[in-house]
Amino acid sequence: MAHLIRHKLSNKLTNAAHTVSNKSQAKVSGVFARLGFQAATDEEGLGFAECDDLDYDYRQGMQMDVLQGEDEGAHVEGDGDLDGDSHYQRDGTGPRPSSLKTGGSLDEDKPKITTWEAGWNVTNAIQGMFVLGLPYAILHGGYLGLFLIIFAAVVCCYTGKILIACLYEDNEDGIKVRVRDSYVDIANACCAPRFPSLGGHVVNVAQIIELVMTCILYVVVSGNLMYNSFPGFPVSQKAWSVVATAALLPCAFLKNLKAVSKFSLLCTLAHFVINVLVIAYCLSRAREWAWEKVKFYIDVKKFPISIGIIVFSYTSQIFLPSLEGNMQRPSEFHCMMDWTHISACVLKGLFALVAYLTWADATKEVITDNLPSTIRAVVNIFLVAKALLSYPLPFFAAVEVLEKSFFQDGGRAVFPDCYGPNGQLKSWGLGLRVTLVVFTLLMAVFVPHFALLMGLTGSLTGAGLCFLLPSLFHLKLQWRNLLWHHVFFDVAIFVIGGICAISGFIHSVEGLIEAYRYNIQD
Repeated sequence: MAHLIRHKLSNKLTNAAHTVSNKSQAKVSGVFARLGFQAATDEEGLGFAECDDLDYDYRQGMQMDVLQGEDEGAHVEGDGDLDGDSHYQRDGTGPRPSSLKTGGSLDEDKPKITTWEAGWNVTNAIQGMFVLGLPYAILHGGYLGLFLIIFAAVVCCYTGKILIACLYEDNEDGIKVRVRDSYVDIANACCAPRFPSLGGHVVNVAQIIELVMTCILYVVVSGNLMYNSFPGFPVSQKAWSVVATAALLPCAFLKNLKAVSKFSLLCTLAHFVINVLVIAYCLSRAREWAWEKVKFYIDVKKFPISIGIIVFSYTSQIFLPSLEGNMQRPSEFHCMMDWTHISACVLKGLFALVAYLTWADATKEVITDNLPSTIRAVVNIFLVAKALLSYPLPFFAAVEVLEKSFFQDGGRAVFPDCYGPNGQLKSWGLGLRVTLVVFTLLMAVFVPHFALLMGLTGSLTGAGLCFLLPSLFHLKLQWRNLLWHHVFFDVAIFVIGGICAISGFIHSVEGLIEAYRYNIQD
């Protein structure tokens, strides 16, 4: 009888977890699965929107381990296979449940995407509007900056592949079986058994930092673009940032991203058109290109900041596990990663070089600020609109993680639930969202430096999530199956990534402190 009660309780808990998962995916993870190509076209938002699923996978995975431990060895006659069986959920070797109480199977609830759609998602994630800062990286790095754009593409492609390899283990027959679902699962597996939840906490903190910093960058770039578009207006960049934030306040009332996702494809196409316009203008001045300005030496003080800028422009690892899990043909993942990163490398290198050759030492942090005033205003207005429409994606994902961690984490929640019985947002939940919007504004006002913030974020979380953690996890989980050259690559990437992260972080902080002191003197 005790076993029967325990099984029924386990059944209810897992079904409740599936219900929560379905609701969450209807909001965010449908960006990859259900909405596929059309809703998953915002470049930065793809990875950010998956943070809700990553956070849920982490806590759900821990709950599955507890349920599995309680049910181990138990058998209930007459019930057959339990819905949401924990053994199947964790390693994929158990019997598959025929149905879920929420209706349909998991595969039916999560339609798969094609390899081309997956490639489109990755391309947009690493071809975002932050490529506008790459010519500034060439200003301080010269040819070494171009080499770094290529090197970062190769390394990020490789670490993306080894991160996916960490999701799999060999079964008794030597066949690869997917035993993990997310970046957090991989992190927890590496820290088990001594600290089974430490890795998940580290990854979640890194996600939160990257999400919030990205929101800040959107506000900073909006203020910067508007200020340089209308220099005759008696309005400062900080004031323009306040105006942009006022337009973003409705984000506090977002319950899902359905309305925002409709504009994703239009925003991305507009961004590609803008890139084409910038390159076309640069080509029109090809006779004036200053090849002699592209140097072989680097600015030792500012080049580490350029490293962070370049690394940040390639960040996509955080959502790759979910993307690969939603592909119709996961075996084509490696090929997809190759052509997406090759194309990104070529386009970024050409864009950065052509733009720098056009303006040389006058290259600004946001390259569109170098355009003539007649063109700059139009281009920048489109970019501001794109930045404002992109802001809700990382903002919403950050709110989801915070709400689940502090307000909706079952009996372990620090604060009461943000939502009422009918799904209505309560006052403290609204206060959390408004506070987050205001915080991004304050950071943008006090630190209005796009390149420095981008370099800091790339050095702090970009290098960690793209270089350090994937190589470390690969060595830890796949050690027995690695060839000597794989070990060499992983160790080399870990060392190089660590050096780049530390140097970029230190120089970015020094640059921010220097800029802050300069602003105070003014």
